[in-house]
Amino acid sequence: MRVFFGFVFTGLVLVAMVLIGLRLVANNRDTIAFGQELPLGGQLIETAEGAVFVLERGPDTGVPVLFAHGTAAWSGLWLPSLDSVGDAGFHAIAFDMPPYGWSQHPDDSDYSRPKQADRVIALLEALDNQPIAVAHSIGAGPVVEAVMSRPDLVSGLVVVNGAIALGRHDPPTETPIYLQSDAVRPFIASATVSNPILTKAFLRSFLHIKSAATDDVTALLQEPMARIGYTAAVADWLPQLLVPPQNALSTRAENWQALQLPVGLIWGVEDTVTPLEQAEELLTLIPDAQYRALSGVGHIPQLEDPQAFQAALIEILQTFSNARPDEADS
Repeated sequence: MRVFFGFVFTGLVLVAMVLIGLRLVANNRDTIAFGQELPLGGQLIETAEGAVFVLERGPDTGVPVLFAHGTAAWSGLWLPSLDSVGDAGFHAIAFDMPPYGWSQHPDDSDYSRPKQADRVIALLEALDNQPIAVAHSIGAGPVVEAVMSRPDLVSGLVVVNGAIALGRHDPPTETPIYLQSDAVRPFIASATVSNPILTKAFLRSFLHIKSAATDDVTALLQEPMARIGYTAAVADWLPQLLVPPQNALSTRAENWQALQLPVGLIWGVEDTVTPLEQAEELLTLIPDAQYRALSGVGHIPQLEDPQAFQAALIEILQTFSNARPDEADS
């Protein structure tokens, strides 16, 4: 028994040493101050909820399309789609949803879905152009929440493999005990989501076509990890990854049924993160939605088959843009 406890103690010490080491590495890596070394010609837009980083492509006169990214990504991951949509005549805008990317980290460290929706609303108010919103994965929850709160700010909604958690507000789910401590979470974040050693493996776990996790894409995802405060911000966000929102509009079926704007759904058929059944459930609530099921791809179709994804998206956008009030009145 004494030998057993000796092994357990030694194991715990080794785990603690690894976590401390990874946290120190993260602290040394965080060197870029907010607003510095912004990539890809992007810029910060001031909003009522802080400065938001955006990338823009396509003509300023085109119908605006606003892109939101998923977990651990940032607007740069949308760049091939931005170029394609821009070439089709739209004004493509992608933004970074904190804590990821280059947007300002909030002082209150609140990353709940309703608060993230407030940040989306603030950006939409600052843009003041009623874009068609395109939202992927975990970014879809806050965007849909914002659209349901302020449908006047957009002219359409496209959900791409959305992590909506429909119907999961009851019963409530408690935050896992290992994420409840403010002191422990940064060590977990350093060892997992903000650990560049795991970036490619983390990305591959979301993909059906594993080869889409190229070295270039991996390096792109790692760029914001050098921001000062990045790991701490990700640590504050972590509970939102595992606990469905309890006070959100977007998890309730009746609010989807009440949507009075064009809706599109694009889904990878092989998705194991947000399976195709979730898209089909949404279709029962919004039967008139534009629906494209993309065969042979998983949770990130814009990476796994860019041509098929962009063709499906542009087709939906063209349908929606023809129904915009400013187009109909001209």
